[in-house]
Amino acid sequence: MLGAAGGVLTGALIAGALATPMASAKARTPGGAAEARGVQIAAARAAAAGIDWQDCPADWALEKPIQCGYVTVPLDYAKPYGRTIKLAVDRIGNTGSATERQGALIYNPGGPGGSGLKFPRRVTTKNPLWTKTSKAYDFVGFDPRGVGHSAAISCVDPQEYVKAPKADPVPDSEADKRAQRKLAKEYAQGCAERSGWMLPYLTTPNTARDIDVIRAALGEKKLNYLGVSYGTYIGGVYATLFPTHVRRMIVDSVVNPSREKIWYQANLDQDVAFETRWKDWTAWVAKNDAAYHIGDTPEKVQKQWETLRAAAKKHPIGGVVGPAELVGFFQSAPYYDSSWAPVAAVWSAYLAGDEKQLVEAAGPDLSDTAGNIASENGNAVYTAVECADAKWPTSWRTWDRDNTRLHKDYPFMTWANAWMNLPCATWDAPQQNPIEVGADKGLPKTLIVQSTRDAATPYDGAVELHKRLKGSRLITEKDAGSHGVTGLVNACINDRVDAYLLNGTVDAADVTCGPHATPVPAAAK
Repeated sequence: MLGAAGGVLTGALIAGALATPMASAKARTPGGAAEARGVQIAAARAAAAGIDWQDCPADWALEKPIQCGYVTVPLDYAKPYGRTIKLAVDRIGNTGSATERQGALIYNPGGPGGSGLKFPRRVTTKNPLWTKTSKAYDFVGFDPRGVGHSAAISCVDPQEYVKAPKADPVPDSEADKRAQRKLAKEYAQGCAERSGWMLPYLTTPNTARDIDVIRAALGEKKLNYLGVSYGTYIGGVYATLFPTHVRRMIVDSVVNPSREKIWYQANLDQDVAFETRWKDWTAWVAKNDAAYHIGDTPEKVQKQWETLRAAAKKHPIGGVVGPAELVGFFQSAPYYDSSWAPVAAVWSAYLAGDEKQLVEAAGPDLSDTAGNIASENGNAVYTAVECADAKWPTSWRTWDRDNTRLHKDYPFMTWANAWMNLPCATWDAPQQNPIEVGADKGLPKTLIVQSTRDAATPYDGAVELHKRLKGSRLITEKDAGSHGVTGLVNACINDRVDAYLLNGTVDAADVTCGPHATPVPAAAK
């Protein structure tokens, strides 16, 4: 997302788990030496205990031969003998021979708040992009602290969380802004009331430490890691704290690790990038007007969007889909090319008189209690991690100024993004200073993969991390913008990912690849 099946491990493996982070890494770490020592203690314990692998619980929806287990970690690494939590992990063994095996490949899909437990299903579902890699590696996923089956947190009742329609994120008045500010403050209070014991410890450095303990529990001396989106920030922090523990590391669709970007400015940068990618999609919809009949120019498609938004604001579609729900659904198109055709098809059907598809796609499903719990939990962890990782502006004047200015030119996501993050302005838990990401001595070559028009993690983030990780190689997918490049069919990228994971080889210099194939619309009706 393995090694030993549990029991007492050999002295060599325990020594690997106990490898001390470099002094320079300690200096970069919030909290410093106490946490560094706490990781060593926790990793040694985990190496000795291993993981008691079992068939996965039926409600985890992970088919055999995937196995599940838990790894125990300190809540607070400065107090390794204090309170602990259990992290859910799963694995599927390498499909090749014992001699082909190169260890475990640990995966994080991003978020913050995403679960990595589906990663081994790339093997059971026979995903062709990962066939070669799975011969060499056990695929290991996990729920990060606070997520899913790993001491899950909550900020509000899940059924209340998904109720709709919510207020239009674009304010019409100061009264609208006051109402949104009140909701954000109440959400922050809900987090403190429901999960306050966990909030000070839901940080990216702690998740990186957790990964090192998982590595030790797996019996691995070195970490093989694939991180996507927010998982790239975890990877950068891990490389900073534990450069000598890295064997292979791929980071895909990169969060800008600059301390000036984490996290307030990073979200403002997203607003600009989302608008760019939104325009890419509306141009594609216009080009394929024969299939969708939405508009044959980008301007006409944009006008249709504005008309839809206004109509949903006046009379929520199906009683539940207003502007907030529309943005929630339509934003998947700028995120992922795989959503281009499905979102356009739902929109097209609505314009043809079928609103049911749009209501089902964008509205809540109150009967899906498990899904609603997962959605609420994911948002809670997203908020908690971003609020804890960095100090946020507490002055509403700052938020109002920045988002009002951006909204003028980048209206698609700006205010929706602002309200999502505003709880951090009144967060009732400690906020850290971001770690200074960077590694040189002891870090092997790492691989960075990024598309130039990514909406969620703008391209500058990959360039910045490339500068900070000495010896890294950057693969750029030019004129493309889907998020999560390693999951797409592009031989120029796929072959290099395989070569790196299987042989440790990278190009002599950075590489620019052409874009993957543009999505194809459904046949015209």
